[in-house]
Amino acid sequence: MDEGSTNTPERGGHGGSKSGHVPVLLKEAIDFLAIKRGGTYIDATVGLGGHSLEIARRLGAPGHLIGLDKDPAALDEARIRLISSGGEGWPEVSLLHGSFAEIGERFQPASADGLLADLGVSSLQLDTPSRGFSFQAEGALDMRMNTQAGPTAEQVVNQTDEVTLANLIYEFGEERRSRRIARAIVRSRPILTTAQLAAVISTAARSMKHERIHPATRTFQALRIFVNSELEDLRKLLDAAPQLLKPGGRLVVISFHSLEDRIVKDAMREGAKLAQYRLLTKKPVTASEEEIDRNPRSRSAKLRAAERI
Repeated sequence: MDEGSTNTPERGGHGGSKSGHVPVLLKEAIDFLAIKRGGTYIDATVGLGGHSLEIARRLGAPGHLIGLDKDPAALDEARIRLISSGGEGWPEVSLLHGSFAEIGERFQPASADGLLADLGVSSLQLDTPSRGFSFQAEGALDMRMNTQAGPTAEQVVNQTDEVTLANLIYEFGEERRSRRIARAIVRSRPILTTAQLAAVISTAARSMKHERIHPATRTFQALRIFVNSELEDLRKLLDAAPQLLKPGGRLVVISFHSLEDRIVKDAMREGAKLAQYRLLTKKPVTASEEEIDRNPRSRSAKLRAAERI
């Protein structure tokens, strides 16, 4: 969990976004992908296109870059960025709306030379108050990455029973004060905005002396993960990856909190035991002090990589 300038882990602004940040662990991700000119690469979380742009520059024609994202607004931004950069020697670019959980159904086996997944929230989502991801600005309690489907955080907060709410806050937010917070939420219903929810949580669970994060951080994380089925989708992506990658193909995943990193670590280690992968990172790669100074949101990023045998 990022304890820096923001309340939730995010993907680092994806390459010169409106917030001015660059993609998290950009050089490291590109290096581990070991891009082959003319190959086929999938950016499973294209966001604003920062990592994809660097992949495309190295890929060249007749390569194929495929970008996926749940968020239609992010795809619109990425389309402008990636297609406007095109020209002679530029790879074919396909941008698709959908979850990376679907890659096993959407693509043929052994069709990709590399697969990148940069998890967490994009700067476009985090910095738009109406999306409801951040409590640092007043906004509707939405939190959906795919704004075209699924329940909103407002529906979860106001319609979920107290026990279930406490359990999801504990499981997805690793919040030890989940029962106290759930009780306060239920008593304060209806809750309609991010600021209102943050105030309820802050009153119920004040910051502990040793903590550097806002008391609402873990609950907001839990709601976001639940609303977007993030961990379930990640497991489906990792289950499909060995079949999707060609021999010698690379899998690179950047995670932003311990729940994600644990799933990635276990999947890659299991793949190594099954002779599917050669592990490229015994320990997760993290951001340098220079990158953290430039982009505090990179503090919690962890990169793991493996090569298909």
